[in-house]
Amino acid sequence: MTDAAHDAARGQVVYLTEHGERLAAIVPADLAAELENLTPEQFRELLEDFADAQAARESLAEVEAGAEPVPAAQVWAELGLGT
Repeated sequence: MTDAAHDAARGQVVYLTEHGERLAAIVPADLAAELENLTPEQFRELLEDFADAQAARESLAEVEAGAEPVPAAQVWAELGLGT
């Protein structure tokens, strides 16, 4: 077994690259098994959840760095959701 496979078995995602571009990944087997069980819609929702979580982490980091939080009512108004 290669070092990459051992790294994946220990929980790491290992990317296979060509000229610095990611082409594929070796992932832990349990993660691959869970992903295989998802429907295409569930997979899209999972990716959206990951994107939302990343956006939340970035926003929190901005606030922790001193940025002024945006009130929820302002966000709702900008999105046309009303209060």
